[in-house]
Amino acid sequence: MIFTSSYQELIDAKRAIAAFKATKPEEYRQFQRIIHLTRQLQFNFQYMGCLIMGEDSSKYRPQVNDDYILTVYNREVGKLKADPKAKDIKALLSAYKQIGYGKLCELILGKKPISLVGPAVV
Repeated sequence: MIFTSSYQELIDAKRAIAAFKATKPEEYRQFQRIIHLTRQLQFNFQYMGCLIMGEDSSKYRPQVNDDYILTVYNREVGKLKADPKAKDIKALLSAYKQIGYGKLCELILGKKPISLVGPAVV
């Protein structure tokens, strides 16, 4: 799947992330923890986003040697989804779905919007 984004879309997403962080710091930290876990396990951010949003994630499912790792990861994402406050995270993901979950996560991790402009193949 190809996601493309303009500089303005990324700036808007960055502003929304900053507002989310300022107004919902606990939810932001929860989401950031899952993003860091996803990155540490070298899983695809699109997989994480699909799990959180309840979308079909089978195309992005990571190939792991030990299914236990995937089970633990899915359990952690499930805990986040089960939290009533996760609706705010889902709203953020939904609002910027067109740029791709990966680019949104990269912005949260501190990447500059200019470095994410253009198409991305997921």
